[in-house]
Amino acid sequence: MFTTNPFAQMPAAWPAGAMQTYVVLMALAVIAGTLLDIVHKGSAAYFFANWRRTRGQGAPVDMASIAVKTVVVDVLASGEFCNPRRRIAHLLTMYGFVLYLLATAVLVFGYPTAATPAPALVVQLWWLGGLMVLAGGYWFWFFIRVDVAAEGGSPWRVMRADLFILSLLASVTLGLLWALLLALGAAGAGIVFGLYLLATTVLFGGVYWSKFAHMFFKPAAALEKRIAKANGTNLNLPLQTRDDPAQRARHSMELLKDAPMDMGLGIKREAPRHY
Repeated sequence: MFTTNPFAQMPAAWPAGAMQTYVVLMALAVIAGTLLDIVHKGSAAYFFANWRRTRGQGAPVDMASIAVKTVVVDVLASGEFCNPRRRIAHLLTMYGFVLYLLATAVLVFGYPTAATPAPALVVQLWWLGGLMVLAGGYWFWFFIRVDVAAEGGSPWRVMRADLFILSLLASVTLGLLWALLLALGAAGAGIVFGLYLLATTVLFGGVYWSKFAHMFFKPAAALEKRIAKANGTNLNLPLQTRDDPAQRARHSMELLKDAPMDMGLGIKREAPRHY
């Protein structure tokens, strides 16, 4: 089961060429959906406008060092999540998804038929990536989501923002179940495969309406945030104040002087569990 390429056992009604065409169409759907999302939200326009506005302002910064920190901390390690449970779940899902996608592409395009058997390692990486997605995704859905973990909401409450995680879990779950049924020679594999294609189409075709697109411009946002913090432009202060630590400290104290200590929440506060 863990050494047999399921995509090489497609029925005659769905030949290898059809699967390859489907994968290409899904890749094009992701590109189109991401571009539409960026245009609709104005993300790229905002970042470029803000970059031009703050260029040359503030203190000098080491761009190479900031770029490396952005890649290592914000992208590879998901450093924006302070809660360790949330970070682990995110990393499991992210790296599992990447591994699952890459292995799928290799199996579909490199070893499309039984005449070209795939290396067992590639098939095993496909299974490993899928299981990582399920572990991180279901952990997040049932135990870490804000409205479930902190507000006592129902884990079955679905919103538009949940489209990505639900379609991802449905696609990977059905994909692994389909491969399992094929390996066991059980009935119903064709039906599960159809549902697998449907869920996968929703996942990649629904990029415009889901959070999928944010993974592409998230690194740019993290880089811009680090640069603004390093050169002081994120403080929205006059140039002479940005470059003077003493003035910056006095300005911060003035802002906090009249702020209530408990922020209206009383003495006891719930321990953060999800951010």
